[in-house]
Amino acid sequence: MSDIETLKAAVKKLSTQATQAKMDLHDLSEELPVNWESIPEVAARCHDLYAKLTQARNDLKAAGG
Repeated sequence: MSDIETLKAAVKKLSTQATQAKMDLHDLSEELPVNWESIPEVAARCHDLYAKLTQARNDLKAAGG
C-alpha cells in the first residue's frame, strides 16, 4: 500500500470515528441533565478526533492525495 493510500485509509477511519463522536456528543446534549458528568470526557474525545482528522487531511493534502 502506498503512503497516499495509507493516508486515505487513515482519513476514512478517523472520519468515521469523528462522526460517531459527534453523534455521541449530540446524543448526550439531548439527554441533559442526565449524564451531565460525562460532558468533559465526551467533548474531549470529540475534540481530539477532529484534531486528528484535520491533521490527517492536511498530511494527505501535503502528500499530493
